[in-house]
Amino acid sequence: MYIEVTTDLDLAAVRAFVAAADHRQFSLAADVLGLSQQAISKRIVKLETQLGATLFERIHTGITPTAAGARLLPHARSLLAMAGEAVAAVRDNPGPLRVAVLGERQAAMQALQFYLDRHPGADTEIVMSNAFTTSRDALLSGRADAAFARAHGGPRPLPAQIAAAPAYLEPLHLLVGRNHPLAGRSAVTLGDIRAFTVWVPGAAVPSEWSDYYQDLSEFSGITIDTTRRPEVLGNPDVTRGPAPIELLVDRIAASDTLATFSGDGFKSPWHPHIRRVPIVDPTPAYPHAVLWDITNTHPDLSALVSHFRDNYNSDIAADCWIPDLDRAVFPALAIDQADAMCR
Repeated sequence: MYIEVTTDLDLAAVRAFVAAADHRQFSLAADVLGLSQQAISKRIVKLETQLGATLFERIHTGITPTAAGARLLPHARSLLAMAGEAVAAVRDNPGPLRVAVLGERQAAMQALQFYLDRHPGADTEIVMSNAFTTSRDALLSGRADAAFARAHGGPRPLPAQIAAAPAYLEPLHLLVGRNHPLAGRSAVTLGDIRAFTVWVPGAAVPSEWSDYYQDLSEFSGITIDTTRRPEVLGNPDVTRGPAPIELLVDRIAASDTLATFSGDGFKSPWHPHIRRVPIVDPTPAYPHAVLWDITNTHPDLSALVSHFRDNYNSDIAADCWIPDLDRAVFPALAIDQADAMCR
């Protein structure tokens, strides 16, 4: 039996739906789209009326997609991406190259700024993401032309048309308080860390980095606690006071047993009682890749990819551990990870 679908979806309403699903709050979605919260709500109500389904339910932290909303989301992303491609196809000016990074404190942000400083003529727009809407999500939804992220891991596999090139291997350090037993070490091994709790609350949300820390835990035998404790997350309704990352550092600094991992390029908040200890033999590293859609014809994309592929820090790769799935993207990983000893 053939059923004709006559519902004409409003792209503005679809865009509001995707923004709300990404940010899990109507207010944040409104800020991203430059609209009022009331306008966002009206557009989503319109879409729900057209589809005859409720797309969101309210939870204590904001909103979450219903089962119907979750089914709609990948199709909504595809609609927006195709709409963007259609507009770009008839315009002579492709607009700025949109590059997604997780945040201003990240090593990828510093690496991108290095590139932009040396390419002042590049018309580039930086797309910020977060723990709920990653840079991979921004790329897949069409909000970005390129993204800094892992090439593997996360709740959604990358489509076949997404290519990856090595961008930066970021060695992990151990952050501990000054009274922690490992605080006075010049370096530690993964084996040294096994006796202690390593707390990484940012890995509580299913994502590429939560998968990374699970792989690291299985490889090293280290127990990684991803509990999102209220005293560190803070109250989302409070607009003043320390940010969650600062609260996390405060908690680590005050503990003689708790530790966390931090990339060497991550700008952690300064604290007088925090000690940063290198990890060796091997050094766990986070594999930042640059991702892009091979069907994207933006004229500035190839220069960006070539820069990071040519400047990837392959000289440290032989001493690093990364998950097996990422090794194909990062050549020169010489150690046999299956036989590596965590002393």
